[in-house]
Amino acid sequence: MAFRYTHSKHFLLSLSLTATLLLSPVTGFAQDAGSDSGGGLISTNAEYILIGMLVLIFVILIFGLAVFGDRLIRVSAKEVALERGLSPEYVDQKFSIAPQLVLKSKSDPRKPINLKKGFNIYIKGQAPLEVDERVKPGTYALKPADLAGMSPIPKLHIEQGAEVKAGDPVFFDKRRPNISFTAPVSGEFVELRRGDKRAITELVFLADKEIKYKDFGKHDPKAMDADAIKQLLLESGAWTLIRQRPYDIIPDPDEQPKLVYISCFSTAPMAPDYDFACDTERAAFQAGINALAKLTDGGVHLGMDSTRKHARVFTDALSVTHHWFSGPHPAGNAGVQIHHISPVKKGESVWVLKPQDVVILGRLFTEGRYNTQRLVSVNGPDVKEPIYVRVHQGACIEPMMVDNLEQDHVRFISGDVLTGSKVERNGFLGYYDDMVSVIEEGDFLEPFGWILPSYPRPSVSPTFLSHFFSGEELRVNTNTHGEKRPFVVTGLYEELLPMDIYPMILLKAIITEDFEGMEGLGIYEVVEEDLAICEFACPSKTAMQSILRKGLDMVREEG
Repeated sequence: MAFRYTHSKHFLLSLSLTATLLLSPVTGFAQDAGSDSGGGLISTNAEYILIGMLVLIFVILIFGLAVFGDRLIRVSAKEVALERGLSPEYVDQKFSIAPQLVLKSKSDPRKPINLKKGFNIYIKGQAPLEVDERVKPGTYALKPADLAGMSPIPKLHIEQGAEVKAGDPVFFDKRRPNISFTAPVSGEFVELRRGDKRAITELVFLADKEIKYKDFGKHDPKAMDADAIKQLLLESGAWTLIRQRPYDIIPDPDEQPKLVYISCFSTAPMAPDYDFACDTERAAFQAGINALAKLTDGGVHLGMDSTRKHARVFTDALSVTHHWFSGPHPAGNAGVQIHHISPVKKGESVWVLKPQDVVILGRLFTEGRYNTQRLVSVNGPDVKEPIYVRVHQGACIEPMMVDNLEQDHVRFISGDVLTGSKVERNGFLGYYDDMVSVIEEGDFLEPFGWILPSYPRPSVSPTFLSHFFSGEELRVNTNTHGEKRPFVVTGLYEELLPMDIYPMILLKAIITEDFEGMEGLGIYEVVEEDLAICEFACPSKTAMQSILRKGLDMVREEG
């Protein structure tokens, strides 16, 4: 930019003049001293001392001018930046005497929060950063069971056999009728599937070859007020992409969060790369940020991985606050990051989204339509060719598996292996899921269990030799390698959860329905994914995530 070049030129000119003025007397003095034939040892030492003092003064002046010049550039840059709608943080990163050094200093010693607790699970079959455009699912489904806090029998807007466009309302929660769930694709509503007690499990749609969208009109979120943005999100169904902490439920539109949080990386096993998934969606991502910023006074916050170079879609995002983290899983969880930035207390709420959900929300403004298309990774040691596919929300996973499995005796998981849900081969992606994991079904017995040397497996315990090679990608199966038993007090859970929370005591409070204990032990700060790593390592094989969900529902109902 012009202002950057002008001030740099003026600064360099003043620097050259200063150097000339300072060096002139030193040069003259050296010449006089050299012509003095009567000079001895004392005069020589005095000469060196004087030269050293002048050099020191010169260095101090140069440093002062550098600091002054750098600040002058930033002040001028910010004046122009404010006129162009750029954030001050963006200016600090981009405009300096040595911008590349500034960027480096802000990416390494950007004071990351280093989380020591946790454990990384490395599994074979991570998808390479390539998209297979041949996969075109023909059926999609919405699953009310994926939505925490949702009544098991929602009220339908449409009848079976109806034709819909993407964005048309399909059903709503009887408890909160102002929140509608809309069709992810256009086509025919072909089947309503029910489970126990006639609870609705799936609403299946046969998709058109060319998706038709309901037109909501293009908008500039910066020119809209919060109420208008909320109304558009509610009408389109995009509001359901937002989840609230505590409880991990869809938030109440009448409430305001203290901040909005987006974790831009995941440390879960075989998790998709959000930089790759979102880097071509910069305009939509920024539009989503601009809309979310109108819904809170606490601003939009991005969680970043300090150990990697993020895509510009995240680093150059405007009107956000970046937070940097490092450490093993679950360092990438939004709940863990929020705990170290602004813990959730009783009566407070924080809204959380995944990066690709922010893109979907942003498309509502840039395209004027509810376009739920996203990149989904298909991973696992039993997948021949792990891939990324471009599909809409709730896609059928069967087309992703055609001629792409090492064997048939596998489990299909919508989500990651720690928190995902088991689905059939012709099942559907979960409402918020952006990956499919495929691993061997572990329904076989292992003689003598851990007593005998066995195949390598991820383990936090040195009982298995593979513990000492924890960086190696391994084959896994669904065996729990143990049986259910009472809680064993080992302190293991506290070593894996990087939060100031005691998981075992919290779970015991939930089991005994001790409401005061639950609140005092931090139930408002955790959701199932935060305790998933503890459940993985649990020697008692306790279903921690299910217990925690029971506790969250109890506290929410009582509150």
